[in-house]
This record gives sequence, C-alpha cells and structure tokens, in this order.
Amino acid sequence: MSTLEFWEILVPTTRPDGRPIKARYHKVWDKMINGIAGGCTVLKPTKGKWVAPDGAIFEERMIPVRIGCTKEQIDIIIDLTLEYYDQKAVIAYRISNEVILRHRSSHGKERIDQKIGAANKAVERTDRLDCTDRLGKRDEGISQG
Repeated sequence: MSTLEFWEILVPTTRPDGRPIKARYHKVWDKMINGIAGGCTVLKPTKGKWVAPDGAIFEERMIPVRIGCTKEQIDIIIDLTLEYYDQKAVIAYRISNEVILRHRSSHGKERIDQKIGAANKAVERTDRLDCTDRLGKRDEGISQG
C-alpha cells in the first residue's frame, strides 16, 4: 500500500500564447484532481520565473495547489497537468511525507473526549505552575513586566 504524502504542484494562470485561463477551466482540472486524490487546496496565485532547457526565460503567475496523495497519484496528476494546460514543464514537490488524515466518526467521540479532557488538565497544570512561578518571583521582589 502506498503512503499518503502532502504535495504542492504549480498550475499556470495563462496559456502558452499568453491568454488568461478562465476559472471554469481551472474548476474542471480541480474536479479531475478530486477524482484522483479526493481533494485539493488551491492557494492564491504567486509570481514565478524559470529557465527552459533551451535557455528561454519564463516569468509567469502560478497557482500553488496542495494535494494529499500518494507518489503514484502525483505522477498521474503531473502528466494530466502537462497535457491539460499544454505546458512545457510542470513542477510538483513533496511538502511532507508525514501526513495525518483523520475523519470524524461517532464511534471515536469517546476517545476524542478523553484526549480533550487530558489536554485540558495539562493546560490547567501548566497554568497553575505558571501562576505559582509568578507568585514566587513576586515574593522574591522580582517585578513582572
């Protein structure tokens, strides 16, 4: 079984001829990615610059898209993106190979309540220790700022 990883891929905002890509065209790509990986997070566009193997310099706005998927799925997404957007190159990079994806379920509620209770107790202990520490420093004549 392949491991879930967190990836980012850069998607163009313009076609090779310079015409802008419309939002509805991007939404079709989004749906294809959702079908492959189960979802994606589209970030705000950013500017990028890169040099092609022939030495041509490209400066363009790109849309970073984050995807939780396997290595095999990102390979499919890269190929799909190359073709769909008619690109010379597409870059994707792994952000993390440690991904926790947890779905909420009713049978896990008791376990979650226990963990929240334990976390709240830890916070209360920390608050008490912090308060005691502050009182001790005040009693020693150290002012708190």
